Amino acid sequence: MIYTPLSEVDIFPTENEAHSKRHCVTFQGKQMYVEEQENGSYQLLQLLSTDPNDFMDQNYVPGTSIPNK
Repeated sequence: MIYTPLSEVDIFPTENEAHSKRHCVTFQGKQMYVEEQENGSYQLLQLLSTDPNDFMDQNYVPGTSIPNK
């Protein structure tokens, strides 16, 4: 058993191409892992924060679309 804040896909990637579309970005002062979509926007995969209140904010729910600036 591995105890880590990373997802299983980050530790054991399945395909290099799928993994190459993932980035760690800062958006509105928050760090997060995102995946680049076909239309150029990002989809939020994981919020990286030590503040529990950040996870209660509905703007940072996994699956949320984030503009690519």
